[in-house]
Formats: sequence, structure tokens, C-alpha cells
Amino acid sequence: TRGGGGGLADGSTRGGGGPRAGFLALAEPGSLRADRRRRVNKNRKKSWKKHSRIGPVEEFLEDVRLQERTVGGLISDKTDESLFFVDTGDEKKDVKLNKGKVKPLRIDLILQPDSKVPAPKDILSHQVPNSRKMRQIARREEKLKGQGILPRKERLLQARLQKRLGKAMPPAPSGIPGRDYYDIWSESSLLEEDLVGKDPWYLKQTKKLRVKRPDRLNKKPSLLPAIEVVAPGGSYNPTFQAHQDLLLKAHEAEVKKLREEERLKKQLSFPAQEEAPTEESKFKELCEGLVEESDGEEEAEDSGAGQEPESLKEPSVLQAGAVEKKTEKQRKREREAKEQELKLRAEKEARRKQQELFRLRSIKLQLKREEEKTAQRKRKREEKRKAEEAKPKRLGRLKYQDPDLDIQLSDEIAGSLRRLKPEGSILKDRFKSLQKRNLIESRERAKFKRKYRLKYVEKRAFREIKL
Repeated sequence: TRGGGGGLADGSTRGGGGPRAGFLALAEPGSLRADRRRRVNKNRKKSWKKHSRIGPVEEFLEDVRLQERTVGGLISDKTDESLFFVDTGDEKKDVKLNKGKVKPLRIDLILQPDSKVPAPKDILSHQVPNSRKMRQIARREEKLKGQGILPRKERLLQARLQKRLGKAMPPAPSGIPGRDYYDIWSESSLLEEDLVGKDPWYLKQTKKLRVKRPDRLNKKPSLLPAIEVVAPGGSYNPTFQAHQDLLLKAHEAEVKKLREEERLKKQLSFPAQEEAPTEESKFKELCEGLVEESDGEEEAEDSGAGQEPESLKEPSVLQAGAVEKKTEKQRKREREAKEQELKLRAEKEARRKQQELFRLRSIKLQLKREEEKTAQRKRKREEKRKAEEAKPKRLGRLKYQDPDLDIQLSDEIAGSLRRLKPEGSILKDRFKSLQKRNLIESRERAKFKRKYRLKYVEKRAFREIKL
């Protein structure tokens, strides 16, 4: 019926009862006004971010990430065979139906990562210096190879091989060489008999004479061995004293680093409030040495002004007349005095030389001591030179720095090879050894600086997702 309390066919009422199954409930007039969206302008990015509802999008993305972690991708993209298996309750039938699907062991499942999302790729570890230039060179070589043009190195190598093949002697039929046996390490070789007596310049220009190896190539750049033996304290089961010695060495290295850091910090730190420079101290430092000189000059001027010069008071006697001339008697006395002085000096020198004859033993002893001192200084210089040769040289702009000691504390010592944990890197150890033996210069990892900063944008596929 159309009245106010009429019942419906299924026994429900329009007034107080709930909505029918399969139909949406009608909202009250007040609630419509409350749920109605407020109309705002979204013409700017700020307004768009403020008034946009991103809750459904975040729920969808979280669901996608959950599927990637658990399954390794979207479930909708997976096949039924990868998600389910047939379980009939019978082991034989299950093995036949699920043939090829080997169930992993429990230990393997434990060791597998919880997430199936692959680890992010480390960009820095895959960067190669001058990669763009190397790619351009590789592309150019491929292009020339496609045109049939080989690089210069390969052309020279092929020409050298062809030259060797052209000069190769045919082997003897019986297997016996056509020449006598000779010592390959001797200075005179049978292969160089044709070059004996010819002009060295001609042989050098025609490249028939072997280039003389420089003597510096026969000398090792460092006296250090290629593989240095580790200290006894670095063993997996060292003695107590050896381990304590190694700990002391590591401690001294750390103390040295701390002192260097403190010294640098002290040099770069600003002075305290009491020691800070003031305007008065700055002015005093600028006037250092100027005030005393000016005082001395003023005193000299005052003294000069108070006294009149003697030249103004009385005329000099020497200016009035000439110097008196010496007589013959005076000259004779001076000459005799000079001769007497020279004679005394000669007698004194003769007596000194005569006395030295009786000092031969002491002179020899003195010479011997001087030779010993000279030999000792020479020995010290030689030791210092050898010590300098053993030290790494500075071949580039960077100075060699010793690596940190691989050391274990007392509670970390394994005691046996089975429980020993590998530490350090063989590659880094060899690299540092080459630097220490002056075979390569000290280097550091190249810092890659981006020309343009990274810009993050939303992909179109992500923007087109509508819920």
C-alpha cells in the first residue's frame, strides 16, 4: 500500500527497517550536505596537493608493494602453476601431478631473504672512469670493423706476424737443426755472427741491432719484498707476548692519529676569550719597533740642538797647515822595526815546526780519530740512504699512507683455523704493496660529480592510475 505504515512483499517496512538487500541506503538530507565536496580551484600545484585525496592511491601502491615483496610481482600477472599446486591427499599422485616441482629444504627457505624484491643496484660500484669516451671508441671501432678497416695496433701485429712467417726456416726432415748447438745465455750468439763488424749506426737504423736495456730497468725501485710476512701477533693462535706487542703497535698508530687530529684542530680553532686579540693589541703589534726609533731620533735632535759643533767654534789646525814631512832618520827606524818584526815571526814559526816534530804521535792519533769520525759519518749516511730506499717515495700528488693493521682483540682470537673469520681484502693488500714498492703512484677513488642534478618526475603510467 502507499500509506505511511504499509508493509512490503518481503515483510520489511520503508520507515523504521534497514535497506533491502542489493540496494544502496539513501542518505539523509543533512548528511548529503556534509559529504558534498567543497569546490576549490586546482589550477595551481599547491592547491592541487592540498585538496586532493591521495589515500586510495597510497593504499593501492602499498598493496602493489606487498605483492612484490611476497610473490615477486603482481598476483594478476602470475600463472596458476606458480601460485598453486595440486593436493589430492595421496603422495604418489601428488608426486606424479607435481612432477618437476622440487620442494626446497627447510634450511634453504630460512636462508632465503624475506622480501623477493631485488636489492637496489649500487651505481657507484658500476661507474667506470671515462665510460662515455670508451663507449664512443668502441662504437667507432665496431663501425670501422664493419667496413673492413682494422685498428692500427691489429694491423701492426698482423704485419709483424707475416714478417716472422716469411722469415721462418723450414724444419729439417730428420728433426735435427741445420746449425750447431749454442749457449743462448752467452754474450756471443751464432744468430748475431752476421752483424759482427758492421757499422753500429747502420744496424741501429735498420733495427737489426737489439736495443740496449737501460741499467735503471735492472734495478728494483724498492728493497721491500713483494710479500711481507705478518707479525707473529697476527697469527690465528699467537703467543701472549707476540699478541701484546702487536696490540701496542696498533695502539701507538691510533695515538699518533689522534695527536695529529688534535694538533690540526688546535691550529684551526679560534683562540679563547682571554687570548682573543683586541684593538689595543693589534695597534701595539702594528707599532712594534717604530716608537723606540722615533724616541731615539728625537733625543739625538735635542742633543744636537743644545750643543754647537766644534768646527764652528775653532778652526782645525790641520786645515790651516799641511802635514809635516818625515825625516830620513824616522823612515830608517820604521824600516828596522818592520825587519825586526818579520824576523821574530820567522823564528817563532821555525820553533813551532820544530816542536811539532816531537808531537808526531799525538798528531797521528788525532788523524786516526778524524778518520774514524769520517768513516762513522759515512756509515750513518749509507744507513740513512738505505732506510730512505726502503721507504715509499712520493711519485704523484698524493702521499703514501699505511693501511690499518688487521688485528683481533684478545676475546676475538679464534684459536683454530676452523673458527677463523676471514678479514681484509687480498686485492687491497696487493694494491697497497704496489704503492709501497714504488711500482705505481698513490691513488684515490675518482669522485664522480654530476653535471646536472637528478630530477624526479612522475611517469605517465603512474599518473594515469585512477581509482
